[in-house]
Amino acid sequence: MSTEVSGGGGLLLAMLLLPLVGSVLVAPMRSAPRAAKATALAFALVELVLAGLAWSLYHPGGGRTQLILSTPWIPAFGTRFALGVDGIALVMIALLNVLVPIVMGSSWAEKLPEGRTPAGYYALLLALQSLLIGVFASIDVFLFYLFFEVMLVPMYFLIGRFGGARRQYAAVKFFLYSLFGGLVMLASVIGVFVVSADRLAHGTFDWAALVRLAGSIPQSTQIWLFLGFFVAFAIKAPLVPLHTWLPDAGAEAPVGVGVLLVGVMDKVGVYGFLRYCLPLFPSASRVLAPLVLVLAIAGVLYGALLAVGQSDMKRFVAYTSVAHFGFIALGVFAFSTQAQAGAVLYMVNHGISTGMLFIVVGMLIARGGSRLISDYGGVAALAPLLAGMMLLAGLSALALPGTGPFVSEFMVLIGSYPRVPVYTILATTGMILAALYVLWFYQRLMHGPVRGSAVAEMGGPGAAMAPEAPSSRRRAAFSDLSVREVAVLAPLVALILLLGLYPQPVLNVINPSVGATLTEVGLSDPVLGQGGS
Repeated sequence: MSTEVSGGGGLLLAMLLLPLVGSVLVAPMRSAPRAAKATALAFALVELVLAGLAWSLYHPGGGRTQLILSTPWIPAFGTRFALGVDGIALVMIALLNVLVPIVMGSSWAEKLPEGRTPAGYYALLLALQSLLIGVFASIDVFLFYLFFEVMLVPMYFLIGRFGGARRQYAAVKFFLYSLFGGLVMLASVIGVFVVSADRLAHGTFDWAALVRLAGSIPQSTQIWLFLGFFVAFAIKAPLVPLHTWLPDAGAEAPVGVGVLLVGVMDKVGVYGFLRYCLPLFPSASRVLAPLVLVLAIAGVLYGALLAVGQSDMKRFVAYTSVAHFGFIALGVFAFSTQAQAGAVLYMVNHGISTGMLFIVVGMLIARGGSRLISDYGGVAALAPLLAGMMLLAGLSALALPGTGPFVSEFMVLIGSYPRVPVYTILATTGMILAALYVLWFYQRLMHGPVRGSAVAEMGGPGAAMAPEAPSSRRRAAFSDLSVREVAVLAPLVALILLLGLYPQPVLNVINPSVGATLTEVGLSDPVLGQGGS
């Protein structure tokens, strides 16, 4: 069992270890908060450069998995420390490494709970980044499972130590849901090893070997193994009815942590569907697809309806994500390359647009001191630039043509209609509801006369300025975006527009991997007018 390294394989190992090194260096800097922030940001920017290098080394027309580093780890269990990426993993790693420095910049002036230091916060962000790289880059099933479980630890502490008033409740709920899913998946991971040992005379966790073996596994066995992985991924995705941890975690997490939670960590579930459930259990995937599609459409409608009724801005963003993840799951289980490519692109675009929405909401909360929508009104008159950024983020969230989410949502619907027309038609109602909840949310916050305790008083509830105070005094109290805040949002604005107008470079990376996944499931693209064939 020798070590295997293909072109750029060592680069993935460097990307895995670099944030961990940064975390270890930043954690002791408790008495030097500015140095801790600057050091962490420097590591995140170097990691972004490495992600760009990995992108340049990846050849879409090359092998299924590239940039491979594989070395013996636990030979008795058939495990290897094996890293590699396909197009799906690569775009998720790129998304993560784009968002982390933006999150750090947005959190630069964030007020942490008493007794908490920026050193601890930024060190945990770097640790989370490293573990998420491991999740997306693992090509050994056991190694993937290890990273899948361990990544919960820094997120638990980020929510539980640095979050809002109910942070302990939210952190424990998040951890228990995820831990339950992980334990169920562990049973299937062991089952995969046993099945491989029965057919190969030696057990293995090698992803490529298991894909080659998948067709010989009986359908009944596949269904049980599929369900173990599916439960864990459905919790993480999150699909209704396993989503209830997300609104609490998203609402109580610090804004930057919330961006990574809904922008990247939740994508691990959908990534797991594409990378593990479909190729390893193709027969079960085809049999159980209708069940998943029902859950996906339920998520689209349920998430949208609950978003309309939210009074808390951060919970509002969390419920919009539940609706969007329903669209993504529809694309995955419609079994067409166009729909699946749209789903992967949607994961990227959702991370960018919802990340921007979460950050702008955080900037608004930092000024007003309240998460309640009813405490704001007429903000556009006091902070027009902030209002403009909120409008762009909102229009992107509702998939306005010209923004990235429109392209991916359109691809999902166009690609899924020939295969599952009824589910596709039902999903389009979610687009109408999205326009309703986003525009109503924006109108209540930004339009009309200046009103609400968070805006009419100086800096938030309990301050001395009366609602009838002159607008010039209120404008000084409720400032517009700073230069740092504009710099944080500018890359997200550029990506939203760029991916809305020219998504082809990203699709060129995604399409070959999606096509290979569909082949592994044993299906070909449907022909329009022959849905379900």
